[in-house]
Amino acid sequence: MGRNWKIVIGCLISICLFAGCGKSPAVGNALPVEADKAIVEEGAVTGYSMSLNEELEKAQGIRPGYGTTYEVFVYSFYDSNGDGIGDLNGLTDKLDYISDMGFDGLWLMPIMPSTTYHKYDVTDYYDIDPEYGSMKDFEKLIGACQERDMRVIIDLVINHSSSRHPWFLEACEYLAGLDGQEPSEAECPSFGYYHFSKEQKAKYYQVPGTTDWYYEGQFWSEMPDLNLGNESLRKEIEAITGFWLEKGVAGFRLDAAKEFYTGADSANIEVLAWFSQMVKAQKEDAYLVAEVWSDMATYASYYDSGVDSMFNFAFADSTGIIAGVVNGNNPASGYGKAMAALQEQFAQHNPDFIDAPFYTNHDMGRSAGYYSGNNAPKQVKIAGALNLLMSGNTFTYYGEELGMKGAGKDENKRAPMYWSADKAETGMCQGPMDMDPVKMKYPSYEEQKEDSYSIYNYYKQAVKVRNAFPEIIQGTVEVLPDLSSKEIAAFSKRDGENKITIICNLSPEPREVRTETAGEDSPEIKAALYVDEASAELKNDVLTLPGYGIVVLDK
Repeated sequence: MGRNWKIVIGCLISICLFAGCGKSPAVGNALPVEADKAIVEEGAVTGYSMSLNEELEKAQGIRPGYGTTYEVFVYSFYDSNGDGIGDLNGLTDKLDYISDMGFDGLWLMPIMPSTTYHKYDVTDYYDIDPEYGSMKDFEKLIGACQERDMRVIIDLVINHSSSRHPWFLEACEYLAGLDGQEPSEAECPSFGYYHFSKEQKAKYYQVPGTTDWYYEGQFWSEMPDLNLGNESLRKEIEAITGFWLEKGVAGFRLDAAKEFYTGADSANIEVLAWFSQMVKAQKEDAYLVAEVWSDMATYASYYDSGVDSMFNFAFADSTGIIAGVVNGNNPASGYGKAMAALQEQFAQHNPDFIDAPFYTNHDMGRSAGYYSGNNAPKQVKIAGALNLLMSGNTFTYYGEELGMKGAGKDENKRAPMYWSADKAETGMCQGPMDMDPVKMKYPSYEEQKEDSYSIYNYYKQAVKVRNAFPEIIQGTVEVLPDLSSKEIAAFSKRDGENKITIICNLSPEPREVRTETAGEDSPEIKAALYVDEASAELKNDVLTLPGYGIVVLDK
């Protein structure tokens, strides 16, 4: 259908559904898939939310760094060559799946050569792990992403290398051959790349071939910690980032930034400040996000470094703010209050901060396990929406949009993408070798795509609603205490002169909210998200919001 027809349909839907029709548009899961198109007959329009949502175009004027990013563990995503292991070509084959959901960013967990399935121990910072393909395959992926206006950031693991990295092997061989002499960086530069000591401290391991030298390995003996204060190593890292930026990556995710110098936040912040300045000098609009797994006060201080984003752990996991309000363990009003508070806290350290909200990741149990009982599917849905309603660059872990399960050891959290219930289906991955059998709670993508009430279709609509409003993506939050309660989260989001109000019912039962403002015209519903067939009604300034419903008002 041509663009002019889209504009006509969009206008007709807006008139029918927003201009005094009482019922709100059921953006989300209100119609069966076959009703996913507007029908125009003699000037009348039938069809509701999903038709409307098709016409919500991507917002313009989004500042660099802001967006909606999808995290992928390549190993478990899509297998293109039948060896049971996901690969870059498989990811390229499935880019339309990701972009059609509305994601404009892709975060790839480590893709460089490694000795492990997870690849967080790098043996070569300039290549692709053969299990995932070749550099040519990576270049193909980057090109395909660029065609879809999708930026790619890659995991850069510089807290440690693999014990099989040439730097470490060279340094160990040098120490083993000293024969009692003192080491010299002039003789062996890589000696200075790691934390070597003649004292066996906590998390220090014996250097192979020696009896009196030890090295630091905070995570594992086969992950020796790098000495990020070493100037020669910093030049190596500068060359590495330049190499990948030249390949077309848009930025980097920095793993374990809190452990660069364990227990020394100020030293870690200095490393990040150096890294940010160095990368931005190579690519001014490069996007950087760091993992500082700690309390909010601590990772807020890391914004002093100038790095764009810190992952916002306070909202994530089964004990985070999102799960707390969805489970009813905390009042719904706390969600808006927490968003408003973080703005001030982060801005004290960097007024240009870009929050990096996420709900789950590869180190956390998946959210399908956070909820039980009859309302669990609805809670999984609205919890995902609460993440996507936050300002900044949000991150969604692959498979969360299907309600995948996975908890316990790390391998279980990185299970194969649930494309099909048939493990023999083309593209299905075998998953990490030590993964326990994981019985999924919700259907596969193959089944969910046909069900308009599915978790997948709800996520798809939630991303589209996010993308339609700059206020959602980059707006400033203000809590609306008169509308908020134990079960209602109500807040406004302002972007420049534009403002919207978002009201979320975090209870399973319908709730009424009075929306009138003295001296102003009544608000109108601009978009909505529903977890089932029930929809909202706005009449005489009283909003009746169904259980776990969300509406976006125009003021």
